Amino acid sequence: MEYHRRHLARAGFDVISYSYPSVRLSLAENADDLAQFARDLAAPCIHWVGHSLGGIVILCALTRAPQLPPGRVVLAGTPYRGSRAAEILERQAFGAPLLGHSVREWLAAPKPADFGGREIGVIAGSIGVGLGRVVAPGLPQPNDGTVAVEETMVPGARDNIVLPITHTGMLASRAVARQIEAFLRDGYFEHTR
Repeated sequence: MEYHRRHLARAGFDVISYSYPSVRLSLAENADDLAQFARDLAAPCIHWVGHSLGGIVILCALTRAPQLPPGRVVLAGTPYRGSRAAEILERQAFGAPLLGHSVREWLAAPKPADFGGREIGVIAGSIGVGLGRVVAPGLPQPNDGTVAVEETMVPGARDNIVLPITHTGMLASRAVARQIEAFLRDGYFEHTR
């Protein structure tokens, strides 16, 4: 997320990156640690940006700690509705350890739908190139090579946008960075007509 951190800082946002041990800790532990990190910031408003599992950790933190400061949320390639690729990988002998505790917990859990009234923007990719296509050749179309667009849809999201990008490509994409900035600033993505 370093590219996006730098982009948002240049756009005038105070940006702090957060890392978490997705394989070692459970989703609940990661969410609670993120919520505590946010409380320690003592900021009146906190916007959240997460890619893939990072978005899930954010949503869980907001569900588990609804008293966190207000702010918008951008999820990029986040498999909110589950992940066919992860489900298939989990069934492989080598796959479950690679996924780690957080992903497996999310796959089995009911999906939260109340995020404290926060405006949520969802970015999905439509270039189906990536490891997910190898693991799950029947990945629903369109997809970003790892996560299907339909898997990213969050009920009540304020805005959604599908960009021609791969799952990994989202991390260093100027177009994704601009859309993140637009949603954090305005509450909507910049849709071209």
